[in-house]
Amino acid sequence: MAEAEEVKHFGVRGSPLSLRVDIALRLKGVKSKFCEEDLQNKSPLLIKYNPVHKKVPVLVHNEKPIAESLVILEYIDETWKHQGLPILPQDPYQRANARFWASFIDEKCSPAICKAYWEIEGHEKAMEEACELLQSLENELKDNKFFGGETIGFVDMAASFIGYWLRPIQEAVGVEVLTKEKCPKLYDWCDEFVSHSVVKEVLPPNKETLIAFFLGRCESTKLLAK
Repeated sequence: MAEAEEVKHFGVRGSPLSLRVDIALRLKGVKSKFCEEDLQNKSPLLIKYNPVHKKVPVLVHNEKPIAESLVILEYIDETWKHQGLPILPQDPYQRANARFWASFIDEKCSPAICKAYWEIEGHEKAMEEACELLQSLENELKDNKFFGGETIGFVDMAASFIGYWLRPIQEAVGVEVLTKEKCPKLYDWCDEFVSHSVVKEVLPPNKETLIAFFLGRCESTKLLAK
């Protein structure tokens, strides 16, 4: 990477979407500056670089901004193609398949999990749907260590919310959608994900703080297990 290159990541520590970008940058060995955002008081720079959504994460490469986490992952993979490990498969079919499952996670799994835990109306039905969707991910893992095979890749990064955040949510609420009995492969994948050397470097350091946060959120929505 040329000395003149400047890479900035506007994000929030503890955000699953920001974590995706952190993992990708480290996997590629790209040096970057992390710019912490306060989402209650967004910086003028964040508004400047992402005027459409005004959200994190945003990657700024030589003053050129890229928004949306999955788009950012592809940009990192293509820009630093010959540096570090690949994020997306090289085979066109496998590449398309990875995009499909990443979209499945964002459009189906994450919303269903959030609805199951944070919304009172339709709670039981949402729990059933979340379990069914996680079973689809269980089936997709097959006998692989990661969704990308033996190495962490695009779908693994997309599933970071499930890999790290879901268990603290379950512990806070007292209701489980992901268990060793229901989804043994996906459950083991979570352990592999958080134990990965690159992931460990960027995970939020205090899981107890996360549990306390989710516990407070559950109390506010009256979804604590009886």
